[in-house]
Amino acid sequence: MLPEEDLKIIKKELGREPTLVEQGCFLNLWSEHCSYRSSAPLLKTFTSTGENVIIGPGDDAAIIKFEDEYVLAIGMESHNHPSYVDPYNGSATGVGGIVRDIISMGARPIALMDPLYFGPLDTPKNMFLFEQIIKGIAGYGNCIGVPVVNGETFFDRKYSGNPLVNVVAVGLCREDEVITARSQKAGNKLVLAGSNTGRDGLGGASFASRDLSESAEAEDRPSVQVGDPYTEKLVIEMTLEAMEKGYIKSCKDLGAAGLGGASSELAAKGGLGAHIIADAVPQREPNMNAYEILLAESQERMVFEVAPEDVDAVLALVAKYDLNGAVVGYLTEKPNYTVEFKGEIVADIPIDLLTGGAPTCEKPSVTPIPKIEESKAPETPEDLKAAFLKVLSSYNIASKEWIYRQYDHEVQLRTVVKPGEDSGVLRITDKRGIALSCGCQPRATLLDPYNGGKTAVIENVMNLAVKGAEGLAIVNCLNFGNPDRPEIYWQFKNAVLGLGDQARELSIPVVGGNVSLYNESDELKTAILPTPSIGMIGKVNLETPLPSGFFAKSGDTIFLVGETTADMGGSEYYTCLGAQNAGKIPHVPENTPEIIKAVIEAARSGKLSSAHDLSLGGIAAGLARMCRNSGAKIDLSEIAELKTEELLFSETPARALLATGEPEAVLEILKDVPHKIIGNVGGNSLEVKGKDFEISLSLKEISDAYGSLTRFMIG
Repeated sequence: MLPEEDLKIIKKELGREPTLVEQGCFLNLWSEHCSYRSSAPLLKTFTSTGENVIIGPGDDAAIIKFEDEYVLAIGMESHNHPSYVDPYNGSATGVGGIVRDIISMGARPIALMDPLYFGPLDTPKNMFLFEQIIKGIAGYGNCIGVPVVNGETFFDRKYSGNPLVNVVAVGLCREDEVITARSQKAGNKLVLAGSNTGRDGLGGASFASRDLSESAEAEDRPSVQVGDPYTEKLVIEMTLEAMEKGYIKSCKDLGAAGLGGASSELAAKGGLGAHIIADAVPQREPNMNAYEILLAESQERMVFEVAPEDVDAVLALVAKYDLNGAVVGYLTEKPNYTVEFKGEIVADIPIDLLTGGAPTCEKPSVTPIPKIEESKAPETPEDLKAAFLKVLSSYNIASKEWIYRQYDHEVQLRTVVKPGEDSGVLRITDKRGIALSCGCQPRATLLDPYNGGKTAVIENVMNLAVKGAEGLAIVNCLNFGNPDRPEIYWQFKNAVLGLGDQARELSIPVVGGNVSLYNESDELKTAILPTPSIGMIGKVNLETPLPSGFFAKSGDTIFLVGETTADMGGSEYYTCLGAQNAGKIPHVPENTPEIIKAVIEAARSGKLSSAHDLSLGGIAAGLARMCRNSGAKIDLSEIAELKTEELLFSETPARALLATGEPEAVLEILKDVPHKIIGNVGGNSLEVKGKDFEISLSLKEISDAYGSLTRFMIG
């Protein structure tokens, strides 16, 4: 149960032994997953305010100003441990949970993104996890009618025992429709609405705060929630209608720690207490006790604060949608959290102690000692074309069409740019839309956590920039191993600092997210790669045609924007050649803000027919990816004094490829940042030459390599 040190603190504060129910409340709400015990000091270093931020961290989702009285709700969550134990339900309920976070703010969910991280598909177990997780996301998202418009899928052996399922959700409402999880008035009733409460998901919060054991699939399956997307859809519509009618004073989704977590946090944020009547909760299993009722994480449930005179109307609305609802308690002036069961008080806790009393600390941090072999770089390959195709066919670079074709990415009819490009784009008004991007570079973060955190921000900013969008806000899922290990905490600390510093430099606030620690496999004796995955949202002008992510017009002039450097650490090329841990990662250029600004201006000018950010696989992969419909002739001999493989495969951040039929106009826009004209669009092949090499790839060869993952999955 409770750690001994925590139990000592609780006994001292209560002046007595805690009851079993109280221990369960503390076990879950004081877990790393809920209280951010080892991460809170670091998360405070993020800049979370800005002119567009209405509500930042601390609520179910952040609220960002858009325009014309519209605001955006955005949140990001992980469901990592459950997705290993029960991949279909784990990933499905990860979608359901973050969607309910959005509706709890009064916003209608309009988009999802899914950064996903898996072990390689060369074992039956990894294949099973991959297929079922994708099916779970698709099955849930499609049924509730929210499009998945962007994502990232990354493969590495260190995720074999612990895949990562991160989900970003975005919602839309008017500013005057925003609801918070801050309680309003003592005497108001707490109404639980949605599904009945069962025993599924019991102890989910505490389960997410420990390493995965070899026996996890059997022992921890009861900790995994079971989702029902059809009920979720009803919950969405019921909740939004209740809010529209003015019945809801405050609201919170039931996620981690179930009713106990949601009701105590809602009350505490308003400076109030709460009295819960556990046996008033609608139950779907017989003989549930107070512990189970309070802490089960059954899905598709919301708790509403409702004025007494509106309770009947709310319950009638719940019944209209064929859902279950009941008054399960009320708010109190006394700031205590009390639980009643069968006429007896089974918990009575100072509410601030429960929701904010967990001791936080910054853990010991030690820089890992690099291994000797980590400094060895591979030799230049004799067959450069074969190396090119090998990189392009890597599942990390290859098309993810097999995945996103399972998602209904056009439902709600807002989708302007579909999955498969740098960012997804949705229409909000006739003239304005949003661009969405997600992901990070885990291997770079392993070698250099600080610069890996910075690179994660830049990669996503550039994904938006090539569509002419400027970043409005960042959310994150900070996925790391066991923070009790000093070298892991060092990774975590430095990645957070790098992410925060780069976000500040670009004036993009970090408005929310979550921390997922203890991502380690006892079975495989491995920790995941440090994975500071982020989601980013930006505003885009839809009055100007958006550049395509693929070459669109024969004869266009192709620009390379940004500088290419020799550092190759963490690159997909090194990994494909068996030198995953070799070298240093490229540092972030000092003129990154200027480069980003210039790319945005070029994209907004209407002068670009196509544009693409450069990241994994470098220039080689970027050019090949753009050759979907047309070839190109490229000359890199004037780029830099670099080795051939460095020139082709370096992953220096803050670079992009731009194609235009009006090169003089684009030259004027790019005049103050590094740029080169490197060729022209046209033909049926990609011809690339440098000072001492020439490569020719037909469009079929490119298509075959880029389609490797889809071809593998469909047999």
